[in-house]
Amino acid sequence: MSYLWRLFLSVVIVPLIFLIPAHSAPILITQITASDFLQLGVDKMGRGNYQEAIENFNQAMPTAVNYALEKDFAVAYSDRCLAYLQLQDYHQAVTDCTQAINFAPDNSEAYLNRGVAHYRQGDYSAAIVDLNRAIALKPSDFRAYYNRGLARAGDGKDSEAILDFNLALTQIKRISSLMLADIYNDRGLAHFALQNIQAAMLDFNLAIRLNANDYRAYFNRACVCGRNGDNFGAVRDFSQVIRLNPSNAQAYVNRGVAQYRLGYHLGAMSDLQKASEYYEQQGKKVAYEKTLDLLKSLRQQISSVTEIALF
Repeated sequence: MSYLWRLFLSVVIVPLIFLIPAHSAPILITQITASDFLQLGVDKMGRGNYQEAIENFNQAMPTAVNYALEKDFAVAYSDRCLAYLQLQDYHQAVTDCTQAINFAPDNSEAYLNRGVAHYRQGDYSAAIVDLNRAIALKPSDFRAYYNRGLARAGDGKDSEAILDFNLALTQIKRISSLMLADIYNDRGLAHFALQNIQAAMLDFNLAIRLNANDYRAYFNRACVCGRNGDNFGAVRDFSQVIRLNPSNAQAYVNRGVAQYRLGYHLGAMSDLQKASEYYEQQGKKVAYEKTLDLLKSLRQQISSVTEIALF
């Protein structure tokens, strides 16, 4: 080995030896507890990572060996139910909430979440039973009244739904304008179903005032306008729906009908054509075919009117 190479080794290696501490610090190993996994799941839920949250909740649940401890973590089942709700797995959501209730019968959140899961499954009676229990456990929770109102409206009990929406509004303490807009919008739908047209219009106006980007409220108000023969108002509001939700095929259909009534035949045909294209893209075959039939019918009527005018 040459002198220069040996010198290089002595310069490089020797200083490295002095970088090693006399006593290395111990590496601490911290065991992650079930409570830690539960908190991780809650954090993931807050960030919208629902599948990852479910995995954390799974880890928070005790093993069969520690089955006696499972009651202490009933909240994990309730929270996992909420994650399944967000993923639209309603069957699993019901199963988890039922487990949470078995271990903690006074868990109002579990009854609330299971009620929502039943509602989304279309089982309105079961939803109402669970939401009744949630209200009994926590009478000040506006969410339970609101969701019971939705279930009652789904069950065709619109008068009772309106009472629940009113109770939800009285129980709200601090809430965002977006949530208020939702309640007014859904109460407006219940009024509309009962032919309380003026009350429905008032609620939809309030919903739009609170949330100017709520396309559902514009859609519903447009329907009220059409019901009242205000086709200009219907075109205005359906145009807002399309601006906020460009692929809303039903809004194109309804605006097309309103334009036809106003004599704007080209605009009507254009809207119906656009609606048929969106329905086809969305795989809604029945709606697609019905829209084409309507388009054909209106074209025939326009052609007939034109022929009469020529003679």
